[in-house]
Amino acid sequence: MAITRPKGTKDIFGNQAALWRYIENMAHETAAVFGATEIRTPTFERIELFRQSVGETTDIVQKEMYSFTDQGGREYVLRPEGTAGTVRAYLENRLQDLAMPVKLYYICPNFRAERPQEGRYREFHQFGAEYFGSYHPTADAEMISLAYLFLSKLGVDDLTLRLNSIGDADCRQRYNDALLTFLRAKEEKLCTLCRDRMTKNPMRVLDCKNEDCQAQTKDAPVPLDYISEEAMEHFTGLQKNLEILGIPFQIDKTIVRGLDYYTRTVFEFTSVDLGSQATVCGGGRYDRLVEKNGGQPTGAVGFGLGLERLLLILRNQNKLPEVDDGIELFIGHMGEAGAEKALRIADYLRKHGIVAITDLGGRNVKAQMKYAHKAGAKLAIIIGDSELESGKAMIKSMSTGKEHEIHLEAIPNYFGLH
Repeated sequence: MAITRPKGTKDIFGNQAALWRYIENMAHETAAVFGATEIRTPTFERIELFRQSVGETTDIVQKEMYSFTDQGGREYVLRPEGTAGTVRAYLENRLQDLAMPVKLYYICPNFRAERPQEGRYREFHQFGAEYFGSYHPTADAEMISLAYLFLSKLGVDDLTLRLNSIGDADCRQRYNDALLTFLRAKEEKLCTLCRDRMTKNPMRVLDCKNEDCQAQTKDAPVPLDYISEEAMEHFTGLQKNLEILGIPFQIDKTIVRGLDYYTRTVFEFTSVDLGSQATVCGGGRYDRLVEKNGGQPTGAVGFGLGLERLLLILRNQNKLPEVDDGIELFIGHMGEAGAEKALRIADYLRKHGIVAITDLGGRNVKAQMKYAHKAGAKLAIIIGDSELESGKAMIKSMSTGKEHEIHLEAIPNYFGLH
């Protein structure tokens, strides 16, 4: 019986893998110019980490985590998002002893048991960044700038940066009181889950994907109307820094993000080219999360950017980059001496970064050339006894069929090698 891949996952290979590698390399390069260093955390973590960090009333914890119990009875979960594990690693490895702020980034797969659709998968990949050790709005602006530069370098058009502030803990309490009063009047029309959430964490009702609940909450109070003077000063400072950086933005009072750890700044980059799944990048400040996980009070800000959604935008905007990951030269051969020469030439070219292949199956020349064409080689050459005797061979363009003579010892020069 043929076994197929799990629903909501993808196999990535060939030109698609080359495209992914191009985008990932762009992410590495962009993060590096901001002084960020890469971090790689485990694919699975203790389930308590996400219950404690992301929030018991979030969709992620209540409905979307892939959890399992190991032979020792320990509960684990496949990583549903990148920030919580990064905070855990920051504390466990005493990265707080480094120069502040500590700037980290990652490119990793995450897992959520969601309904698969275009641009949304159960295994999905994120480019994310996290700064630890600054409460200043300049850190928020630089974090946004990192994401903005990455997207700009890929040529993404028609992006909108949406900003909001949900304030600090005191602001949140005032807002939750006002929101709960509003929701009580709508309680009978909310789904069962939202009726449970409204008393535990009213803001999570605004994150419900149920269309009926969304209709009931469209006129709900907004956090920005309840934030403190200090939080508003921070929000104003962020806007000023974005103006200095030349990054356009819109204030969107409805943004709350779907995770409980956010404080003050929340933001999203959205695109009309994603349809209903408009958000390609989201993030914000989480000044209490390090302390919540056993560390000292630490200002922190970060983002997560979905690579599958990014690829969808690039495709819809006809901006997918052309990646050249093909075979430069196929070196065919006849006879034992020809095979040895082909192997030596291929080895030299490979050591100097040229993609070269030879025949590995003992096929005749016709079959070898058929293989070279099917493999996508740009050029092909056949080396036999007569070529070895003359020191020359014909090199063929596989796209045009044109041939010209070349000295065997000059093959490296043909590719700019000496």
